Amino acid sequence: ERHGYLKGVVKEIIHDPGRGAPLAKVVFRDPYRYRLNKMLFVAAEGMHTGMFVYCGKKATLTVGNVKPVGDMPEGTLVCNIEEKPGDRGTVARCSGNYATVIAHNRDTGKTRVRLPSGNKKVLPSQSRAMVGIVAGGGRTDKPLLKAGRAFHKYRAKRNCWPRVRG
Repeated sequence: ERHGYLKGVVKEIIHDPGRGAPLAKVVFRDPYRYRLNKMLFVAAEGMHTGMFVYCGKKATLTVGNVKPVGDMPEGTLVCNIEEKPGDRGTVARCSGNYATVIAHNRDTGKTRVRLPSGNKKVLPSQSRAMVGIVAGGGRTDKPLLKAGRAFHKYRAKRNCWPRVRG
């Protein structure tokens, strides 16, 4: 993956309770042993079952592929970005979120990225990111309308509702 690429197949798109974004089950062939490696990815918008996903330095710039941030052109919309190379994606993973690659500094090996909050962050150019925006956007556009729906939403997540103000 560091020099070439790995090819995986999206087996299914699944819903994870307590998470807004759907997950993609991707199956890769192991490059060293005779076996299959199954990975869970945060699904990018446009991913579907049976789709081929390429991960690595030589992967093409299409939705769902994973590449080092330093190999992407400026203005690319990315999600699921690694803060440190090898931490498997910690930034821009919420439904509908994305970050934008702003600039590269080839001398220091750093890349500047605009985060969903609007902040700009400098990351190592070797840290990987998925091309595209996270699926499940527009989830918060519809109001919950009643307390029962809010109750069931937060019951699946954690104990943070209702919040008493008085």
